[in-house]
Amino acid sequence: MTTVIWWIRRDLRLADNQALTAALRNAGRAVPLFVLDPTLLSAPDVSEKRVTFLFGGLRALDADLRARGAGLIVRRGDPVIELTKLVAETGAEAIYAEEDPWPHARRRDDAVAARLPLRLVPGVTIRSADVVRKADGGAYTIFTPFSRAWKALPLPTPRDLLPAPERLPTLSPDFASLPIPEQPALTGAIPLPSGEAEALHRLRAFTAGLRPPIHAYADARNRMAVAGTSQLSPYLRFGMISARQAAVAALTAAAAAPDAAARAGAETWLTELIWREFYMALLYYFPYVLDDAFRADRRDVRWGNDEADFAAWREGRTGYPVVDAAMRQLVQTGWMHNRARMIAASFLVKDLLVDWRWGERFFMQHLLDGDPAANNGGWQWTAGVGADAAPYFRIFNPTLQGAKFDPDGAYIRRWIPELARVPDKYIHQPWMMPAPLQRQTGCIIGHDYPVPRVDHAWARERALVTYRH
Repeated sequence: MTTVIWWIRRDLRLADNQALTAALRNAGRAVPLFVLDPTLLSAPDVSEKRVTFLFGGLRALDADLRARGAGLIVRRGDPVIELTKLVAETGAEAIYAEEDPWPHARRRDDAVAARLPLRLVPGVTIRSADVVRKADGGAYTIFTPFSRAWKALPLPTPRDLLPAPERLPTLSPDFASLPIPEQPALTGAIPLPSGEAEALHRLRAFTAGLRPPIHAYADARNRMAVAGTSQLSPYLRFGMISARQAAVAALTAAAAAPDAAARAGAETWLTELIWREFYMALLYYFPYVLDDAFRADRRDVRWGNDEADFAAWREGRTGYPVVDAAMRQLVQTGWMHNRARMIAASFLVKDLLVDWRWGERFFMQHLLDGDPAANNGGWQWTAGVGADAAPYFRIFNPTLQGAKFDPDGAYIRRWIPELARVPDKYIHQPWMMPAPLQRQTGCIIGHDYPVPRVDHAWARERALVTYRH
């Protein structure tokens, strides 16, 4: 029987796996391999929680493979060297893997392809970056026309989804494999279990049923204390479900929606998936965005970059409750609500005038779903320096954002216990509490909880002047 290697990278799943399906279609046996790359595992922006989530996904995948007569081979080292060794050991005639638009991944794959028969197939995104292009062949840099062109192509259907193989013929005897590393000691707990089964369960819970959350998504997604989002981004990050599975579920939910509002909820979630595709395409065509602003006229902003301001933001002690709650949630759990991400990012860049790249790196060091394309795209959008970014004069007011999207302060009180007894009237502006009430609630501003790091109105004007110049 012909043997090939299924090189697993961002596709820790068996269902709707185009690389695995292509491998089995072209060979009798596929050897599943995951390479622990020290370059990535020790990178400056690595997140221990994200690595732990990855290791959990590898354990789940290994169990699923063993139930089908196979098992995961784990090696550590340079992928070129480890793949070369395994090809020699197995006599594999080809290596199948999902293409990845991340610049590091493309350089890695070019190095492998120069020495070994590497076959790349789609799968990280629903549509490859070179499929959604303008009529002149150029890349889209504005989301709305990109989305329109994306939707004009044939939409995925349940018939497009590939089933998980019932059996996986393997070689005997088993080849040497390292144990999947144990998770490191973590500060805080990871709120999301890992693995394909958990991902599918969450996708079904979000999109199926009589009144699935997806039908309320358009409104509920911005409420930070409400479970109104899918929380599927970490699973999409590592391919524990495919983006195509998510899109099919969204389209199915839209078709089954009982009314226009419910349909809008499903369509809004699909739009979020298309934003993910857009940022992936931008990274593919403009890899320099990982180091610099997309817009040339926004590369010379005179950032203040005050280290003390940055430390206060990182540690959740800016004096603005919604910002501090967001940052504490991130550091403790590796997760942050998307609305909270925008508020926290805007505060760092516009209120504190700290370079967006500092915040982008810090998010990558903590996020479970830290993805180079989506994280970079989100930060450049908020900073007003990216492709199709928010205009530079859009500056979130953290007090108004908190009042609008966490009106009763439930999100704030969960993550800032020192504000637990503060009345609703003052929860978004605790510095306005009269001194007797501060004593009564056990929250003395400047002692138990910090005074605001900056005055927002003043900081807003400073940001506008800085950007104009």
